[in-house]
Amino acid sequence: MATIENRLEDMLKSPVEALGHTLWGLEYVQAGKHSILRVYIDNEKGIFIEDCAETSRQVSAVLDVEDPISTEYTLEVSSPGVDRPLFKAEQYAAYIDETVKIQLTMPVAGSRNLKGTVTGIEGQMLSLTVDGNELIIALDNIRKGNLIAKF
Repeated sequence: MATIENRLEDMLKSPVEALGHTLWGLEYVQAGKHSILRVYIDNEKGIFIEDCAETSRQVSAVLDVEDPISTEYTLEVSSPGVDRPLFKAEQYAAYIDETVKIQLTMPVAGSRNLKGTVTGIEGQMLSLTVDGNELIIALDNIRKGNLIAKF
């Protein structure tokens, strides 16, 4: 059974791409009347406020017709930013040798919160070096992952 995020991603990928952007990922945070659907879009040329507004209108129209979320929610469309969230194996693979922060569903090495360097990805398994130790983490165990921006 597909998660709501998977169904939403399948539903919204084509409309976002039709506008010339990439659907980087999405988050659906359920909190009753305060639920939030965050849609992250990306583009080689960057994302501007007009891109977010246009994408928001398009995505909103699709969601109104398909009605995949039966409760009230707020739609947010934005760029992934410099501390971009990471959702897929390909995204982690693009940031090998970069530092990430991840929150896990189940602890690995006694912790649910890890900060380390991405050293590889094979299938759905992430290799992460934390404090000199290489850990292998299933992507399904990652609740949230973000790139740590370098300044």
